[in-house]
Amino acid sequence: MKARVQWAGEALFLGESGSGHAVVMDGPPENGGRNLGVRPMEMLLIGLGGCSNFDVVSILKKSRQPVESCEAFLEAERASEDPKVFTKIHLHFVVKGRGLKEAQVKRAVELSAEKYCSASIMLGRAGVEISHDYEIVELGA
Repeated sequence: MKARVQWAGEALFLGESGSGHAVVMDGPPENGGRNLGVRPMEMLLIGLGGCSNFDVVSILKKSRQPVESCEAFLEAERASEDPKVFTKIHLHFVVKGRGLKEAQVKRAVELSAEKYCSASIMLGRAGVEISHDYEIVELGA
């Protein structure tokens, strides 16, 4: 896997993934940025959410669950002094569908956390306390 990040002046950076997709990262005005993009640490958190959510949806589909929507809401705490690493991250999944089985949703979240989500497992091994929970929303007919 490869990526390229180019400085575009002030606190603005343009990232390009090995697959050819681009993203804008920028700092807050108090750090010389113009607030034109996500912060790099936000990108890390979004990446974790994407990795975990991808797994949960994939596992639910493979187990033939009628999932129609899945959102991951993440909250992170950071160290107060440099380096301001993540110390805690909580992922809350909101899974929507018609007739979803709670045991399957629980299993999907656990498998992502314990076996499949590379980002979550990597951060956990680095000492970040990661927790997960979920809620199921039954959609009407």
